[in-house]
Order: sequence, then structure tokens, then C-alpha cells
Amino acid sequence: MPSDPPRNGNTYILDAESGTEMARLMKQDRLITQGMGGLFPERDDISTMHNILDIASGPGGWVLDVAYTYPKVEVVGVDISRTMIEYARAQAWTQGLNNAQFQIMDALKPLAFPDNSFDLVNARFLVGFMPAAGWPKLIDECMRITRPGGIIRLTEFDEPGTTNSSAFEEWTTLTFRATRKAGLMSAPDGRNFGITPVLSRLLYEVGCQDIEHKAHAIDFSVWTEAHETMYQNCVIAFKLVQPFLVKMGVVSQEEADQKRNTSKC
Repeated sequence: MPSDPPRNGNTYILDAESGTEMARLMKQDRLITQGMGGLFPERDDISTMHNILDIASGPGGWVLDVAYTYPKVEVVGVDISRTMIEYARAQAWTQGLNNAQFQIMDALKPLAFPDNSFDLVNARFLVGFMPAAGWPKLIDECMRITRPGGIIRLTEFDEPGTTNSSAFEEWTTLTFRATRKAGLMSAPDGRNFGITPVLSRLLYEVGCQDIEHKAHAIDFSVWTEAHETMYQNCVIAFKLVQPFLVKMGVVSQEEADQKRNTSKC
């Protein structure tokens, strides 16, 4: 395994080294996998896959689940966060998953893998750090490292959902304003991330074929199974995003503190 590069700055809107953020991502990962219908809901047979990459793998939940479920598949997770990677490595060692490997790597830069390395390249929710101008380069890199006949699977969202919670809507609006100022939005009006409508075109432009676009919806209304997990996910995320909102000038520190003390999602 190559030695870890020094920690670099990143564009993630939350603190990528935060233990709280790591715990949030672990729960969110389970929620999303379940909501999508499993690890590989789009296909029943992955026997032809031998090497899989997960970009921005966070604490490694998806990689570890794949490695456990498919012990003959070699799975690699990469992330810019040293904290996340060290945790994921420890989990792989504890669970005896020798087919799961993790490397510190910046998805905004060329990926340190040879051409045609993977049968499947997976990535989820890159909108949290990927500048709008960075998507073409990333997808070109995904194409480069994916073997002929392989799969690039991108799971993204344009907005976190719709509720009757005024606090949820307010924090979402503020986050969209900040991410637009940071150059992380593809939508011109700034009302959502706007990435899902352009992914098919970006994939086509690098030479991908048989492009499919499949929507998934998770009902997190009150009394649903997903409600409590999603509620806690949003409460933590809105708390962690406040330094970013202040940094981008959409609220002052005083306003952020006041909203945190008075808001109830």
C-alpha cells in the first residue's frame, strides 16, 4: 500500500475530520443503502466484478459491506480525510476483511490508479465538496480507471427533501445560498444542487454507453422507519454546517448561534 500523502485542504462543506461527522456519515450510509434497495440494486449478479472502487468513501461503510458480502471481490475506498480512512482501516482489520483496502486520496485531483483498474467505480453524494467545474474532470478520471465494459455508478441528490418544518426549510435555504457562493452548484437559480440533470450528458461526453438514470425516494415522514435516523442526520448536519455558512457570509456567527438555539427541525 502506498504511503499516505500529507493532509491537504479540501472543499467539503462540513469538517471532514470531525468524529461527529463520521458518526453521521455511518448512519446516513446505512439509510441510503437500505433506501436504494441494497448494495447493488441495479443488478443481481456481480460475479464478473473483481475490483471495485468507492470514491469519497468516508468511514468506509459501503466498502466494508461489499467486502463482507462478496469476499472474492477486492474493494478499495478513497477519501481525503485521514480520520475517516484510519477508522475504516481499523474496522476492516477488526472484521478480518482482507479484501477491503483504504487510501487517503483527493477526488479533486487525478486518482492514483492505473488505467482500466476497476470493474465498477462507485461514488455517493459528491455534491458536498465537488465544485460544479470539477465534475467533468472527475468523470473523465472515472472513465480512465474503469475497465472496458465496466460500470460507473454515481448516486447524487439535488435537494435533501421537502417537509413542513420551517427550521428544516430555513437551514436548507441558507445552505444552498452558501454552496452557490462556494461554486458547488450546477443549477443557475441556486434553489438546488442541479447535478442530476447533467450527469447523463457528462457521462456521454467521456464515452460511456448504456447510460441509465434511476430515481430513489426515501420517505422520512413521521412514523416511518427512516424518520428518526433522517431527523438526527439533519440536526447534526445543520449544526456542523454553521461554520461554513458563516465563512460564506450568508449568516453572522451571532445569527447562527441564535438560529441554533431557537430552531427545532
